[in-house]
Amino acid sequence: MKKLLITGFEPFGGEKINPSWEAVKLLPDEIGDFLLKKIEVPVVFEKAAETVISAAKEFSPDAIICVGQAGGRTGITPEMVAINLRYAKIPDNEGNKPEDEPCIKDGENAIFATLPVRKMTDAISDCGITAAVSYSAGTYVCNDLIYHVLEHCKNTETKACFIHVPFIPEQTSDKPSMALESIAKGLEAAIKAI
Repeated sequence: MKKLLITGFEPFGGEKINPSWEAVKLLPDEIGDFLLKKIEVPVVFEKAAETVISAAKEFSPDAIICVGQAGGRTGITPEMVAINLRYAKIPDNEGNKPEDEPCIKDGENAIFATLPVRKMTDAISDCGITAAVSYSAGTYVCNDLIYHVLEHCKNTETKACFIHVPFIPEQTSDKPSMALESIAKGLEAAIKAI
């Protein structure tokens, strides 16, 4: 079987739950051709990437999917690109609040996802779940993580991408949200489409 490393984030910004990790935990241990290794990562610049890259070195995955929360989005949004920029409106979970710093000094301005993001998005939509390709993973820890992961996977066989998921209903009364089961179903469809 092929191996997939899939990650979700711990809660941040005063939240008690993070739907990215909750949805990842719901996934079966095998999906399609993939055996899954699931890990929770800290919402901390640099540390999130170190956690995932360390796990990748140990697990030697064929693919890496990092999942994160994008409160306010209406659907599941696989990310097409990561940019070499850190900017935090709110501090991360260790109080870091970078303002317009590079993720990697002298790194490329942007790195594109190497998993089939459009195909994955279509597969999510095909099972009746709202999804769209996104062209901005933001400038917070999510983007920092996937930028480092894509840089780490360069010149290797390992493919990677990032997927943002919306709030779940328990988190909000006035912003878009999606049932946790639907998020997990969407992630499963995306994985099957790789």
